Amino acid sequence: MREALDHWPFVIGAYAVGAVALGMLIAWSYTTMRRAEKRREDMRRK
Repeated sequence: MREALDHWPFVIGAYAVGAVALGMLIAWSYTTMRRAEKRREDMRRK
């Protein structure tokens, strides 16, 4: 008798890693965008 490896924990883990990475990318992009907008506004005021 042969036991098959259950693949679903690996699939769920891959999606979880992808979701966390996507969340970090969105947060990084948002903070970078806000910083750039603030620099632009500071340059306009001068």
